[in-house]
Amino acid sequence: MIRGFGIIILVIGVFVGLQSVYTVSEREQALLVRLGEPVGAVNQPGFEDPGLHFKIPFIMDVVMFDKRNLEFDMQPEEIQAADQVRLVVDAFLRYRITNPLRFYQTVTNEAGAQARLRSIMDDSLRGVIASIPANDVISGQRAELMVRVRNRVEEQVATQNLGIEVIDVRILRADLPQQIATRVFDRMRSERQQEAARIRAEGDQQATEIRADASRQATIIVAEARAESERLRGAGDARRNEIYALAYNRDAEFFTFYRSMLAYEEAVPDGTPIVIPPDSEFFRYFRTQAGE
Repeated sequence: MIRGFGIIILVIGVFVGLQSVYTVSEREQALLVRLGEPVGAVNQPGFEDPGLHFKIPFIMDVVMFDKRNLEFDMQPEEIQAADQVRLVVDAFLRYRITNPLRFYQTVTNEAGAQARLRSIMDDSLRGVIASIPANDVISGQRAELMVRVRNRVEEQVATQNLGIEVIDVRILRADLPQQIATRVFDRMRSERQQEAARIRAEGDQQATEIRADASRQATIIVAEARAESERLRGAGDARRNEIYALAYNRDAEFFTFYRSMLAYEEAVPDGTPIVIPPDSEFFRYFRTQAGE
């Protein structure tokens, strides 16, 4: 009986002892709460350092908060730009808990902080994007846009005094909704096809003009070449006739003999039988050297 009672006392003592100590790591910061009222902090400037600490059991509770940088991701949502175009915006925020007491008093925990930050981010994104055309949001002024959103978020966080510090705000994506993007893509493709057809038509027209001009120039060149060849041929024939005339006038008999020899060469090839009377004028130089 006494032994059993002693075991019970020991178990109760161990349980009370465990409820009297707690450990705070370097990555955490703790807030001591007594009957719902904050009474101290650990791992904060001006308070106790991290490590093993004691508290009054059953009366005091320890609320742990992360001391590292925390990230809050927004769910993608549609936001209307200044030109009434709806965009799907995906953003995130990084923050750090700098005042656990104020953080506990305003949002209680990280879930409450994320709910409050979601409202702040949504209001800031809508306010900034509503003043910028969709094209600038998508491609033109992304860096400036993020700076403006961050400034608005920091301003609201400071106004509400949530006990946190905003480290960074980033927009991961700002695009047209899928159905709108498909229509825009189809319109852009149609415009590009029309532009391509216009360029091809202009190219065909230029090609036709170039071919026509080349054909005209070729015709002119050929005509000029033919005219020049005819002129040269005429000049050659005239010169030839002149030489023939001079040669004929110098020795008419020799010229007649020479022309007859050329005619024999052309008219009587080897092995060609010809039936002509012996007294034919054509063979008169066969009779004698003088053609008699």
